[in-house]
Amino acid sequence: MLGPPLVPRVPPPAACGGAPATSRARGLAARRLPRPAAVRSRPRRAWRWGNLLVSFAHSVLAGLWALLSSARAGPLVAFAPHPAGYFIHDSLDIIMNHQSRSSWEYLVHHAMAISAFVSLIVTGRFLVAAMLLLLVEVSNIFLTARMLLKMSNVPSPALYELNKYVNLVMYFAFRLAPQAYLTWYFLRYVEVQGQGAFLMANLLLLDAMILMYFSRLLRSDFFPSLHKASAGRDVDGEKFLID
Repeated sequence: MLGPPLVPRVPPPAACGGAPATSRARGLAARRLPRPAAVRSRPRRAWRWGNLLVSFAHSVLAGLWALLSSARAGPLVAFAPHPAGYFIHDSLDIIMNHQSRSSWEYLVHHAMAISAFVSLIVTGRFLVAAMLLLLVEVSNIFLTARMLLKMSNVPSPALYELNKYVNLVMYFAFRLAPQAYLTWYFLRYVEVQGQGAFLMANLLLLDAMILMYFSRLLRSDFFPSLHKASAGRDVDGEKFLID
């Protein structure tokens, strides 16, 4: 049986075939922006820098749209910059630039996200849940900024320190909290069959990945002594995930 908060049903929105092309255009624009010296001298880091800039732009657009949707209390996610398009573009970017080995966790995450969002859009169900999932992009703004600051060897440690604490707050507010609520809601109200079972499996896998990423973030930024054991694996941007 479906509970009341997440069941609004609207007609499926228009197809989003142009979304990967839009992400591609943002990618080309991002790669033409000036790059720090620490990035220009290392080809793999140059690719990663451009990839992160595209991710940052997507997070700003989708995150602000998710906040707008929340404020309007309506399923505006149906008309948001389609997240599946970005995930498709990013997956192709990783594969075509031979980063699959170091970024396989991102590819798994993207495959789960694409299938979940396509399921939500095609059926027109749980669109409010999709909007809550998009709130994670608000957290991604500061998470991606953190990675860009680390790569560029920013000369002002105060800027990184400020973003470090803001990033932690945003991680709790816009990543852990919405994910915990959705997991609780699906466990309590949604029948484990059909689309409900599929989305439940996706949620539980995402729970595990989010907690794993959170532990890496804490070790790196707040418990550096625990992080030393895994240090040195990100030579020239080899390690794509949070370090």
